Amino acid sequence: MRSHARTIVVLALAVGLVALFLRNVDLVRVCMDILHARPEWLALSLATAFVNLVIRALRWQYLLEPLGTTTFANVFRATAVGFAATSLLPARAGEVIRPYFLARHEQMSATGAFATIILERLLDTITVLILLASYVFVFGRDVAFTNPAGFKAVKWAGGSAGVIALAALVVLFVLAKDPARLGRTIERLAQVVPSALAALLAKVAEKFARGLVAIRQPVRLLSALAWSFPLWLSICLGIWSVAVAFRFAIPFTGSFLLLALLVLGVAVPTPGAVGGFHEAFRIGATVFFGAPDSAAVGAAIVLHLFSIGPSLFLGLVFAAQVGLNLNGIRRLSHQAEQGHTV
Repeated sequence: MRSHARTIVVLALAVGLVALFLRNVDLVRVCMDILHARPEWLALSLATAFVNLVIRALRWQYLLEPLGTTTFANVFRATAVGFAATSLLPARAGEVIRPYFLARHEQMSATGAFATIILERLLDTITVLILLASYVFVFGRDVAFTNPAGFKAVKWAGGSAGVIALAALVVLFVLAKDPARLGRTIERLAQVVPSALAALLAKVAEKFARGLVAIRQPVRLLSALAWSFPLWLSICLGIWSVAVAFRFAIPFTGSFLLLALLVLGVAVPTPGAVGGFHEAFRIGATVFFGAPDSAAVGAAIVLHLFSIGPSLFLGLVFAAQVGLNLNGIRRLSHQAEQGHTV
């Protein structure tokens, strides 16, 4: 019953965001803008989507090394399946499926692998904020004059998120330095919860903290952060290429601002970030760069298809190779939510 209620809420949210995105839009004009987009730039944007998957898999394999040896093929398959699941299921289910899928094909703890994904998200957040800061304080002065109120809000949001991300990184570093500490803390819960449950939580927590061993090594942590920059610059190239295809007057560094807005948009837990992604791009393109509304809507639709299309296609192919259809992926999601920490 609870899962059905969650599905209804998520679908209602997606419908509402799509309605907001398409309000007062001339759909015929949107179609014409898409048809007249420059194909060579669209092809470049699509190519970056495949490059992004490769870089993500390479970075994840690097973070997994302290936990055990993995093959790039299995890591790449798990990455594609995870992102395909995120495109099809709500609440970013792919983040949980990815380590669970990998653990089925490698001698790897799903809990430890899941901890590296949390580290990935922190590294991604820090990288996006660095790119945003470079635009806010170096490259985006023209926008600061044309839209000072919006630009001020972007600066405040970026600074606040940066503080939170760095604080979380410090907490994870402390936990990784002494993996048993979290277990000992949770054991104290035995005073208020059944002892059997507390013991299980303590075991899971310690196992989870051991998955953070990568950040106990400063060189490895900095190397993983270095991997994040080509990844997100490639994503920015894909965003900018679509903007150029639709003839927006946006410099490459302007994609740093659009990227930050899209990160906020995809945080909305709809399948494939439908609605949130689209509205975030439309707002960024029209408010900050003066793009025509119909062209911004068309560009958002195309960019979203390019963002999820390659991973969705490859992920479904790789899932089918091991006998998983859509229902199987959904069941795997439920199993992962219940058992990835065991």
